[in-house]
Amino acid sequence: MTISRRGVLQGATALGAAGAAFWGFAETGKNFYQGVLGTAKAKGIAGGALPPEYKVDPSSGEVILNPDQRVGYTMCMGCTSVCGIRVRVDKASGDILRATGNPYSPLSTNPHIPYDTPIKDAITGLSAYGEQGLPGRSTACGRGNAAIAKQNSKERILKPMKRVGERGSGQWKEISWDQLIEETVEGGDLFGEGHVEGLRAIRDLKTPLDPENPEYGPKANQLVVIPVFKNGRLMMAARFAKMAYGTRNFVGHRSYCGLSMRAGYAAMLDNLKKQPHLKPDYRHAKYMLFIGTAPGNAGNPYKLQGTLMGAARGRDGVKYAVVDPVLTNSQNHAFGKDNTWVPIRPGTDGALVMGMIRWIMENERYDAKFLAQPSGAAAKAAGEASWSNATHLVIDDPEHPKGGSFLRQGMVTADLDEDAQKAPMCLDAETGELSPAKGRPATLFHQGTVRLLDGSTVPVATSLSLLRREALRKTLAEYSVDCGVPEERIISLARDFTSVGKQAAADCHGGTMHTAGFYTAYAIVMLNALVGNLNAKGGTTAGGGRFKDVQKGPRYNLLAFPGKVKVKGVDAGRGGFAYEKTSEFKRLVAEGKNPYPAQAPWHSFTQPMGAQWLTSVLEGYPYKAKAVITWSSNPVYGVAGMENDIKEKIKDTKRLPLFIAIDPFINETSRFADYIVPDRVFYEAWGWASAWGGVPTKVSTARWPVVDCQTGTTPDGRHMDMDNFFIDVAKRMGLPGFGDKAIPDADGNLHPLHRSEDFWMRAGANVAFDGGAVPESDDTDMAITGVDRIRADLESTLKPDEWRRVAYVYNRGGRYEDAAKTYKGETFARSYKKGIQVWNETVGTARNSMTGKKFVGCPTWQAPSFADGTKVDKAFPPDLWSFRVVSTKSQLRSSSTGGNPYLDDLKLSNAIAINTVDAEQLSIKTGDWINVISPSNRISGQALVRQGIARGAIGIEHGYGHRELGARTHKIGNVILEGHSNRGLGTNSNDLGYTDPTSQRPVLLADPVVGSIARQALPARIEKMS
Repeated sequence: MTISRRGVLQGATALGAAGAAFWGFAETGKNFYQGVLGTAKAKGIAGGALPPEYKVDPSSGEVILNPDQRVGYTMCMGCTSVCGIRVRVDKASGDILRATGNPYSPLSTNPHIPYDTPIKDAITGLSAYGEQGLPGRSTACGRGNAAIAKQNSKERILKPMKRVGERGSGQWKEISWDQLIEETVEGGDLFGEGHVEGLRAIRDLKTPLDPENPEYGPKANQLVVIPVFKNGRLMMAARFAKMAYGTRNFVGHRSYCGLSMRAGYAAMLDNLKKQPHLKPDYRHAKYMLFIGTAPGNAGNPYKLQGTLMGAARGRDGVKYAVVDPVLTNSQNHAFGKDNTWVPIRPGTDGALVMGMIRWIMENERYDAKFLAQPSGAAAKAAGEASWSNATHLVIDDPEHPKGGSFLRQGMVTADLDEDAQKAPMCLDAETGELSPAKGRPATLFHQGTVRLLDGSTVPVATSLSLLRREALRKTLAEYSVDCGVPEERIISLARDFTSVGKQAAADCHGGTMHTAGFYTAYAIVMLNALVGNLNAKGGTTAGGGRFKDVQKGPRYNLLAFPGKVKVKGVDAGRGGFAYEKTSEFKRLVAEGKNPYPAQAPWHSFTQPMGAQWLTSVLEGYPYKAKAVITWSSNPVYGVAGMENDIKEKIKDTKRLPLFIAIDPFINETSRFADYIVPDRVFYEAWGWASAWGGVPTKVSTARWPVVDCQTGTTPDGRHMDMDNFFIDVAKRMGLPGFGDKAIPDADGNLHPLHRSEDFWMRAGANVAFDGGAVPESDDTDMAITGVDRIRADLESTLKPDEWRRVAYVYNRGGRYEDAAKTYKGETFARSYKKGIQVWNETVGTARNSMTGKKFVGCPTWQAPSFADGTKVDKAFPPDLWSFRVVSTKSQLRSSSTGGNPYLDDLKLSNAIAINTVDAEQLSIKTGDWINVISPSNRISGQALVRQGIARGAIGIEHGYGHRELGARTHKIGNVILEGHSNRGLGTNSNDLGYTDPTSQRPVLLADPVVGSIARQALPARIEKMS
């Protein structure tokens, strides 16, 4: 059905003039008018500014605190960067007034102040006293300041709710905490629709959920828990779901956020399980290349990257380029010719980078000295900061049983011990002899044959030879045609990148989330390997890590307890398990049938595939779920194609009998829940978080309630939240790890876990003592920071020698290693120890579950494809689907900021950006209403015609087009919670996502190698609305 312009306008809230309706500045204009001409302000206060949190005498430096305010140091949750901030609170009302930066935190201050700086000195350093304020400034971004609006939002869920209509109807009733716990645990005829198994009945750790497929694990795996990102509270949920309940199905949002980037880095860094990543050393790099990410506009840590990028642009000799279909705020003319925007056809970044690698190989612009070091010992002897397997020999025959594996010493030499058998082989650079990779340089390029112990010969090639071969598969001209970037530009990028030694860095992120994402990301990050910049000053860092908190620490071990369950089985999204190991595969082989393709893709070396869980369990492959718990997670909004696939299936209680959502708000996913459990928001919660790789020193940021929690209380006076829901469910079920004897200390004594404080304060003790104990806090500092509000809990929960030290950490909003410990000479003090994988053996020996073919174990260019290898352009030819949709990021919006009135005041709606030439051909002008049509759906919005977007690309800013979070009316008992139509303005590009047409079972469109959800480069066409 064609949507008319009249219909859209009738459905939208009138925002005044058409220009104001489009840009969403009506409220801003009104407030500006009132600010200029409104009532008189207090003397000495600019506009409507708040009274200051303190005053500093300009001559003496004496600090005079504001008696009406307190300032707590905690963690921001305006986005996933989890910065350290200080929160100003009105003492009388308890309301948050403003969020600003924490000067102790490296995420908010550059450079951050030494950790032992007294609290009052930290305050003085933010003032004009001694002209410290400007260099010592500590900031919170717009997201952080806007986040405070969530605290008192009228849309907050403060008490448990149970649906009274059918799923998704928006009809609820409030219930007691005891009823919530009883019904979710014990089940019953909960909705008058038949018996529903509760969590107690589902937890069966002995009986296989499918006897014909025992590898699926026990029935307990039929509980699926989908949590939020790493917000500092994740380990309480993990303790319940994995360690106590025993379900395999607990994982975060990575598979639909940035998995392609993480997997690309993980393949290079030889850690596919933990998936570490690198970030540029902005402080000393001379050339930086950003592909699918834009510092200061997107990426993590968002604010810090923007700060450091701004400082880098002020240094002489610094150049950078951003490759992106959309021109972002990372480029501007003020910086002159040293910043470059490279517009590119969506989904083809891999072609550009492999073209760069081809030129680098042909012109020998790689760091041969670094690449020739086959081990850590060799690198140390050569004075290199890291090493690689570039010289390691690979069995170069995909049909050989060991094809894609490294040649090991045990294959060619008899009578070796186990360690020696595993040693990879290379050719000694000096003698040319076959030798194990040890402390001497080895040959970079070689292709030949080797005789094995059994007398057979196998073809072998060095890892770097295989990378060169992949790069040479296409000419530079062909790469240029594929990506739409001129050959000259590809060459100039490669030349610039290899002209500054190790002081060059390449980075990527969400722009790689398309169906060629893994190899694209692997290729981008491999540029770092070719110049040997890992651990080098001016190169890349994997970050400084964190102080021990929940893991085994100097005081407690919160991840070990009597009766802890070891999870078993296959995750519901078919991640981290090889299809070839399944009973399904073995049955087909035994029957003489071709086992390929699988019914849906399996991804053997990636993490559990949480993004596919709802799609998979509602379909029943590999198995169905009996209960789903989401916690502050919104995959229906955030996963491309999810809404289109499951919006009707999830209403069917036969497909999914029980759905519990833990959430402070009703979002697009929790609207389908049977029960909603209230939860804390940002500055009410406990937890411990660390930083992304961009911080090279240790970071442990504290979350603690700097304001009172607003949710209802349990019968024994605890606030209703995620922690206490899982604690009370576990105690009612008698699960291990909760109750009286749950948390072991370093001496083997067991301590209780009955409330949030029992867990998180003891984690704080580990932080306070790790690597040497911090000092004890005095009463004055606790009073200044508001930590005195939790003093009674600290004293009653912790040991006498612990609580004041934990208070010292809370006073500072966490524990932060000093900036002086960043470098050790010309390398990072905290270096990454594993070697770079030019060829990744795990990838190169794995098979595509749809075709049976082995994957390539090094970077390569493969055009966007479906799971079976069919090219997207073949199924949806560009002459019919002439556009590719990309999701863009703003500095203010994210998926979780919908319904935020502060941000709505700035911009209510997004637009659909298209190139000026494309618009002219379609007779479209800025402000025209258009339809964007994908293979699965259509969305409508207003066009924004601009030169700053590549031809053939459609750019849609993420964070708009909500159906919930205040956009829809709900009925709670007899109370009508009115929806606001302006909360749903704009479009969500994820509505254009679709399922893979080559899969027998429904599966969301994803990268064929690692399964990262494709939200970029979606085929589309445009229609102008009548």
